[in-house]
Amino acid sequence: MDYALLISTYTDQHRHRGWPRQRLLHECLRAAIRNGTLAAGTRLVATRALAAELGVARNTVLYAYEQLASEGFVTTDRRGTVVVAMAPAHAVAEAPPPATHAGLSRRMRDLRTPPDAAHMMGAFVTGVPALDHFPLTLWRRMLERAWRSLSAAQLNYADAAGEAVLRDAIADHLRASRGVVCDASQVFITDGTQSSLDLCCRAFADDGDTIWLENPGYGGALAAARGAGLNVAGIDVDDDGIAPGADDWLLRPPRLVYTTPSHQYPTGSVLSLRRRLALIESAREAGALVIEDDYDSEFRYDGAPLSAIQGLAPDAPVLYLGTFSKTMFPSLRLAFVVAPKALAGPLAQMRAQSASRGRVAEQLALAEFLRSGQFALHLRRMRRLYRQRRDALIEALQRHVGDIAQVHGASAGMHLALRFQGMVLDDAAISAQARERSIVAHALSVQRTQGACGWNGLMLGYAQIPAEQMDGLVRTLAALLHAPSSGAAGDGLRVHAAQQRRTT
Repeated sequence: MDYALLISTYTDQHRHRGWPRQRLLHECLRAAIRNGTLAAGTRLVATRALAAELGVARNTVLYAYEQLASEGFVTTDRRGTVVVAMAPAHAVAEAPPPATHAGLSRRMRDLRTPPDAAHMMGAFVTGVPALDHFPLTLWRRMLERAWRSLSAAQLNYADAAGEAVLRDAIADHLRASRGVVCDASQVFITDGTQSSLDLCCRAFADDGDTIWLENPGYGGALAAARGAGLNVAGIDVDDDGIAPGADDWLLRPPRLVYTTPSHQYPTGSVLSLRRRLALIESAREAGALVIEDDYDSEFRYDGAPLSAIQGLAPDAPVLYLGTFSKTMFPSLRLAFVVAPKALAGPLAQMRAQSASRGRVAEQLALAEFLRSGQFALHLRRMRRLYRQRRDALIEALQRHVGDIAQVHGASAGMHLALRFQGMVLDDAAISAQARERSIVAHALSVQRTQGACGWNGLMLGYAQIPAEQMDGLVRTLAALLHAPSSGAAGDGLRVHAAQQRRTT
């Protein structure tokens, strides 16, 4: 630590105060401790040495150190003076720097502040699979084999589109399980769904173009759209998914249409076959591309499996997005985009100029996981597990909040929506109260993309909660919903019939 520089900088800032040297030194060291410049555990320089370095009397340094010790900022032992681990409770906190947008683009200023996913853990958090059921030992062995198989050449920059063996394995998997019409040349590996969305918004739309987002909808899509300078138009969602009208196509034609058709985020609605086909046809006529985010379609519990929009018509104008964060684990950071055949070549050229090129071992291991059949086996196990946990959650909801809410989106995915009925409840306030009890139940109304969204309730993720814990957790949540401030009861809770019988 250059104490002379520290003191001179502080002196320049506070010269107008006219403090004597001993107070100036004390205030400088005190400020440095509180702002972290002198971190906890730092051993301050000896008083004689500091006095010599600063050209002041030793008593000046002794006074400063003694004042710091009396205030609890430092402690002394036989070896010297040490900054303590925590400032005293009576100390007045330094004023935080004023919030400023100076230097930020308009796009950055418009972005929402998302919750820190790493710290938003708790009951009913969405998007988190049953991590303790992932075959980690098997995955380690596959990673080890991948690393052993690497040649020196493979340590160089990799193919910007992703490893060929993984792209081929993903194409085979999608053709068999999701009805996607593609080959490996159309598959592009990304670092996650957010990376895929950023790529689509920047590669297939220009600044000022219009993108349709579901309302309510996925905040990550909103961030990608705003980050690319696109004009966002919110399209309302009903029980059959995104519902654009003729006026929407006429008055605000889109360049991109973002949708989560297999399990709408956050409501869980399933886009009907009629609307899927109409969306393809209308997008063709408008010269638009549909971004189909199939984020958790592998988990379907009621009715026949749903085919992806991408495969419903020849050469459908669809960018198909998938991820392994929900089926395997989030920190894997591997996802993919399937581009239309005519756009695959230009997209490959763009990726060659701007994409990251690495993580070869993880991609090779994932290719083996898919090819060996272990991925399909893992999915079957997780479907059984998640169905049990979903059923336990619905039963608990029927017992404890059956008079005030309606379940939506229980036929698929890893979360359902609890929509408040027949009363006025503040879902954002209830969500905040639940968080204080380690329950992460995001409010539906907060997921709006433009204006009001018409949905009031909570998102409840169930994939990571053992079935035997559901009843107790729902009782805790029910206590908040039935509190006097929550309002009077309304219509009954029921699993939405349309979700149960839909077999598009």
